[in-house]
Amino acid sequence: MHSERPSIGLRLAALAGLLFLHLPILIIFLYAFTTEERTYAFPPPGLTTEWFAVAWHRADIWPPLYLSLQVAALSTTLALILGTLVSAAMAQARFFGREQISLLIILPIALPGVITGMSLRAAFGVADIPFSTLTIILGHATFCIVIVYNNAVARFRRLSGGILEASADLGANAFQTFWHILLPNLGTALLAGGMLAFALSFDEVIVTTFTAGQQATLPIWMLEELIRPRQRPVTNVVAMIVFAATFFPILCAYYLTRHGSETAGSGK
Repeated sequence: MHSERPSIGLRLAALAGLLFLHLPILIIFLYAFTTEERTYAFPPPGLTTEWFAVAWHRADIWPPLYLSLQVAALSTTLALILGTLVSAAMAQARFFGREQISLLIILPIALPGVITGMSLRAAFGVADIPFSTLTIILGHATFCIVIVYNNAVARFRRLSGGILEASADLGANAFQTFWHILLPNLGTALLAGGMLAFALSFDEVIVTTFTAGQQATLPIWMLEELIRPRQRPVTNVVAMIVFAATFFPILCAYYLTRHGSETAGSGK
């Protein structure tokens, strides 16, 4: 059977939706090449690549970039550990209040970022924790854990409990079962979850505003540059870097999980 092709109207509507979503991003890319430093005249008076060299030599860009990479890497690592443990407990155990606890786990990413940021700031104040890189990492980990959890728990639920029992019956200890049975089944889900968590952490701005103190990640730097612009095209060049740093992990995560049901042992 041949599936019915969508109508012209439906295809035009889909195209209009895609343009609405992505045209602003393309405009940012366009103005990274403009010769005009201060204004956004359209069409641009000219095109140049000089702003990439200017951005490379701007000393104020590198510390926020390093901080963003450090925070994203550490918060993703923390999320992979805790998210995997929580997903294993929620997928394998049955207990009273399980659904309510599952709701509490995913709540940080469902709440507005302002609410999460205010809550974290208040908690750090009560605990007398000074604002530093640690507080940014802890703030980002609250939603990164949810990303890893959602990927891992879905994969756990596809696994047959029989393969774990068979591994134990054959004499494998807990570590051998994890290494030879669980990890091959969870590997792509954890990798995808880690990539998504890294991408979200790298470009996060709302929660960071409440937990960073005097430090500035790259998105915070971009926000400040938009408020008090010096060289607008440089900000657009940095926006392209942030886009690439988030787009490619998300794309890889999509390709890793689109056939998520086809895992080792899924047919047993």
